[in-house]
Amino acid sequence: MPERSSETGELAGWTPPPAQPYLAPALAPEPMRPTDAMADPDLPYWLALNRVKGIGPARFTLLLDTFGAARAAWEASPAAWRQAGLDERTANAFERQRRTINPAAELERLLTLRVGALRVIDAEYPRLLREIPAPPPVLYVRGRLLPEDDLAIGVVGTRQVSAYGRHVTERLAADLAAQRVTIVSGLARGVDTHAHVAALDAGGRTIAVLGCGPDLVYPPENARLAARIVEQGAVVTEFAPGTQPDAGNFPARNRIISGLSLAVLVTEAPAASGALITARFAAEQGRDIFAVPGNITSRGSAGTNLLIQDGAKLILTAEDALAELNLSMAPQQMELRELLPVDETEAALITQLRAAGDPQHIDDLCRAAGLPVARVSGALAMMELKGMVSLVGPMTYALSR
Repeated sequence: MPERSSETGELAGWTPPPAQPYLAPALAPEPMRPTDAMADPDLPYWLALNRVKGIGPARFTLLLDTFGAARAAWEASPAAWRQAGLDERTANAFERQRRTINPAAELERLLTLRVGALRVIDAEYPRLLREIPAPPPVLYVRGRLLPEDDLAIGVVGTRQVSAYGRHVTERLAADLAAQRVTIVSGLARGVDTHAHVAALDAGGRTIAVLGCGPDLVYPPENARLAARIVEQGAVVTEFAPGTQPDAGNFPARNRIISGLSLAVLVTEAPAASGALITARFAAEQGRDIFAVPGNITSRGSAGTNLLIQDGAKLILTAEDALAELNLSMAPQQMELRELLPVDETEAALITQLRAAGDPQHIDDLCRAAGLPVARVSGALAMMELKGMVSLVGPMTYALSR
């Protein structure tokens, strides 16, 4: 099978084999259930809207902004949808699909499958993913996403991995996982599989992003691996339960891999590879791109060598990646975060720094937050120790990534 077929969908006529269930619901862990979301009567309508073909993140946001709630958007007339900005074809397709989708049944299906659903408005929704352009309105989760998953690196590459590619992938993924960095990948054959397994074997966390529904696995031979990931990390997707893989789903999946990650590391890839699609998304999302160099005569390393030539950071060890991300003290920082949780002052300062976007002088933070200098200064010193902020100039701070 051609290298790029399952990743880019560029080859006409290619249809992925059917995905298969990988875990009996009774064996799945308790799903993530944000209290506010589960109590929100609007949740079933988020799930229903997310199942409508033709309503992607941009149109989903358009409908929410126009109608104020998912239920109002769901129950509106086709004329109102068109007035909101949907084209005639999309509005007609929405109307047809609405007759066959039951919002209450969508929620019941999640509960039966033990699958969680995080809306982009929920506090538990991954912070890094929320920051990308057009984040998935709903993220389905089997397993659990944790705050420490903010320290994540995507590891991707070719399906037709060489012995060299397997070795460097396993070594780098294991070393990063041992440093409490979450490994994000796409559960594909080759590099993705080796990255997930290495992270798990190192006792670390890993997140698999699917191009199908959360209750299915593709390729089928990774069913046992997917079940293991659920126990030691999470399987996530933007596609509703029961959705089979489609060639067009994989580029969408790739943008989530990069969106969940501080950086994307390509360990081995030819020039025509879906891994380069992921790297392109990373660049568009403002994430770092790392690549492992390879033999210049090897077709399998042509893509990684090209990335380095184009400005990607050359990575030889896990320490190289951590240094580029200023995460050399990642384990210590995580321990401090766990021992010293965010208080009201820290939360206020984080809010101000995020709102400003640029580094802020301590005087400006005091004025914006309405807090005394001594309190802000002490909080910033502790936040710097915890790796939450960085001192970027005289008494000037910025959020750490």
